[in-house]
Amino acid sequence: MYHESVVREIFNNEIKIDKAFSAKEGVEKLLLSVDEPYDFILTDMQMETDFLPLYAGEWFIRQIKFFKEYKNSKIIIISAAGNIKHIAESYGVDYIPKYKCNDIKEYCNKLLNN
Repeated sequence: MYHESVVREIFNNEIKIDKAFSAKEGVEKLLLSVDEPYDFILTDMQMETDFLPLYAGEWFIRQIKFFKEYKNSKIIIISAAGNIKHIAESYGVDYIPKYKCNDIKEYCNKLLNN
């Protein structure tokens, strides 16, 4: 809920937000929106343990990368995982460490800058 409210604030509430509560549900949302791909996708790394040894968020990012329709979508990891920077770099995505999530400027930098 916090992340949603920050994104709404950044975009003056003029944004459509879809939420998924698991990596698998996230993929379902991708499939349903393939004709109008998301501009950006925020994901946590540690949603559920179904995908060990990968984090669920890693598995989700891999699925996103299969869709050519999402090649221009910005992917941002939000996580407390200690290796978040390494994971983000290995998948070519952005990241926000959870300890910086209380800084709206951090969101603005990631969401609005390419």
